Amino acid sequence: MSAPAAGKDVGRRTRVIAAAVMLPVAVLAVLFLPSAALAAAIGLLMMVGLWEWSLLAGLSGLVPRAAYLAANALALAALAWASGPALAPIKLVALAGVLWWLLVPIWLLRFDFASQDRPWTCALKLFAGSAGVIPAWAAIYWLHHGAAGLGHAPHEGPMWTLFVLLIVWAADTGAYFAGSRWGRRKLAPRISPGKSWEGLFGGLALSLLLAAAAVPVLGLDWWQLPQLLMLVMLTVLVSIAGDLFESLMKRHAGAKDSSDLIPGHGGVLDRIDSLLAALPVFVLGKIWLEL
Repeated sequence: MSAPAAGKDVGRRTRVIAAAVMLPVAVLAVLFLPSAALAAAIGLLMMVGLWEWSLLAGLSGLVPRAAYLAANALALAALAWASGPALAPIKLVALAGVLWWLLVPIWLLRFDFASQDRPWTCALKLFAGSAGVIPAWAAIYWLHHGAAGLGHAPHEGPMWTLFVLLIVWAADTGAYFAGSRWGRRKLAPRISPGKSWEGLFGGLALSLLLAAAAVPVLGLDWWQLPQLLMLVMLTVLVSIAGDLFESLMKRHAGAKDSSDLIPGHGGVLDRIDSLLAALPVFVLGKIWLEL
């Protein structure tokens, strides 16, 4: 076996092992932690992601980066404090996140936009990081809490939360293996040369299969399967935009990964980029499709 091939196999094994460690921890946290505790844990994880994002955005120096992180942490704390049992502010922020992700594809189509190292580009990218993280945090808190408006009972919130995480992870896993095996046509060569249309379809297929298997677990009737598949398809497609958007930021910054914190996976941001886009859209789609 050649050295590059051997290195690729080692990297793939490292990726699988790291995922095997992280997945059970995430599943247990979602299923057994109270919503407030889960929100705190996810908020901490997202702050690590924002710390990585601040560097990609061009913010240098520990003090400015710490100040950016503190401002976002205070925003999450203020949301949690002001929401009360009905979660009204959290709902508004989660739904506002959908509007942000409707704008992101326009940015993706203009590769060179905000690519220059200037103060206004750094400020815009820092805003983009907050606009991605805060609504995603609000959406997962709302979904897990099971507050009114989502169409499921509070005790079903953890299962729905786990479901959206699993379909996004399935899309990522399916895309990785299908793209590695059959990938030929590049999806966005300037932004992420490793992603292919074959990988996209492989990830989407695996997510749809998972959705079909989850119908009885989610307490749905089989006549609701088309609605669920539509929700999953929409969520997966938007999750790809989240992945590509972080890839664009890395391209601008000349970085391969957001950090080297997780062996075989890069940084925390590399693991949550798809979820940042998927969560608000999943919640709104669930309401719209009356699931």
